[in-house]
Order: sequence, then C-alpha cells, then structure tokens
Amino acid sequence: MDQDLLAALDIGGTKIAGALVDGEGRVLLRARRPTPAREPGGTVMGAVAEVLGELRAAPQWGRVAAVGVGSAGPVNAGRGTVSPVNIPGWRDYPLVAGVRERVGELPVTLVGDGVAITAAEHWQGAARGRDNVLCMVVSTGVGGGLVLGGRLHPGPTGNAGHIGHLSVELGGEPCPCGARGCVEGFASGPNIARRALADGWRPGPDGAAGAAAVAAAARAGDPVATASFERAARALAASIAATAALVEIDLAVIGGGVAQAGEVLFAPLRRTLKEYATLSFVRHLEVVPAGTGTDAGLVGAAAACREVLGRPE
Repeated sequence: MDQDLLAALDIGGTKIAGALVDGEGRVLLRARRPTPAREPGGTVMGAVAEVLGELRAAPQWGRVAAVGVGSAGPVNAGRGTVSPVNIPGWRDYPLVAGVRERVGELPVTLVGDGVAITAAEHWQGAARGRDNVLCMVVSTGVGGGLVLGGRLHPGPTGNAGHIGHLSVELGGEPCPCGARGCVEGFASGPNIARRALADGWRPGPDGAAGAAAVAAAARAGDPVATASFERAARALAASIAATAALVEIDLAVIGGGVAQAGEVLFAPLRRTLKEYATLSFVRHLEVVPAGTGTDAGLVGAAAACREVLGRPE
C-alpha cells in the first residue's frame, strides 16, 4: 500500500527517540535527541520537534499513515496531554497538539510508555500469543501496561498498568509523584544506584556510578551492590504479585535498561516472587525478559497506532 509505515516517538526522561516502523515491526529509520528534562516545557518540545523533523526529511515519510507516541507518564490520552514525573517542565503539556503541528493531518495516538512497551511485547515480543500479561519497563523510571483477555488494556487515559507508582512500603520515602514507598523508588536505575551508594558501594576506577555499574559489581560478588538489586527485586515481586491477584495475569514481562542486568535482577526476583504470589491462582505466574530489546518503546508506539487504524496485530 502507499501508506504502509508508521512513525513512532518514544519520550522518556533520558532520551527522545523517533523511528519509521513497517508493518512487520521493523525499524527502518531512527532519530534521537537527549531529553532536556530540567528545562522548560517548550525546550523539551523543541527536542521532540527536532526528532520529528529528522523523520519528516526522510524520503519514506510520504508512506507514513499515522504517528504513535509513547511517553513517560502520567498521560491523558483523551486530552492529548502529558505530565511525566521525570520531566518537571511538562505538566498537562499539550503534546499531541504539538506533534500535530508538525505532522499535518496524520492521526496521532498517545499512550503511556509502559503501555507502548506492552503493545510491542504483545505484537512482536515475549507476550506474543498470551492473553493476560503484565509488561514492565524498568529504566530511569518504572512503568507498565496490561494485556487482558487478549487485548491491550490502556484504560481511559492511557495509563492502566502504571505499576511503578504502586506503593510497596506504606511509610516509605516520599516519591516525586506525591505518594510514599513507590516501586520506582526501589527499582528504577537511578534509585538502585542511589541506594547502593548510600549503603557504602563505591564505583570502580572508571568512575561509572549508574545501575549498570552496580550490576557489574553485584555480578562480581559485591555484597552491597547485590543487596541493592535484591531490594529492587523484592519491590518488583511484591507489585507483580499484587497485580496478578487483582487481574489474574499469568505472565510478567520485564524490559528496560535495568533488565539488562540479567540474572542479577531476575534470580532474586523469581525467588522473592514465591513469597508474594502465594494464592492458588497466581502460583503459576511466570517472569521473563522482554523480547523486543531497545526498540521496544518505538515498536510499541507504532503498535498502538495499529488498533486505531484497524490493522490486525
């Protein structure tokens, strides 16, 4: 067909990525800018505009049928606005209107980034063919999305499954979202590193102090680094088990940068999950790594368009 491609935006606290995606979920072209997360909202939108401008300059742009946007949340799909916890300059920011100014008459679909990654995993990844799934992205923040009864379940505003702000410690530290003891405060990459540093872990000679460095130290047997990942795993396990008890998922898929730690995260997560998923109908719950890799947000934003366009998954 003439319009057989989808444009996708993946907007997070660290990067703004864009792509052209074909009907098989293949990324044909990429564009990327760092997120000026501490700058005013217009500056952040300027980075989005640069990414869109690079995509629009591509010769394939004429084949684009729609634009999908997966953004850090909360989002409000009905109003086309976003209020990402990790982008303070965007509060009820009219992101869809800003995108439409730059893409003309093309349809624009907005979902939370966790919902986008869920759409990707259900279309092309580890949740393909499964009917009741929680997908999580554990990265700069912690997000998620749900597949229920075989269909993506974004909820009325596009935020359903936003598990990072489920409280797992009722009297815990204040979270930027306004609540206390959120999963994100334990399991996001920056918080894994922050807690390890606070407990006495020190970076190696290269000075790297992020979650990947903590994971490397844990892999080498550092007890403080290991404890930080076990704390993150426990928070994730509690939230996954709670979700399973509520909506009877039978699979949890975990992606994002922190999931790249591999068994440093997944081994304590699977072990700890047995302590929380104790009811008879959740004991069979599986936890697996995401299958769509670093392009999950982009493929998912494209996948979110497909339903709007009436194209089967």
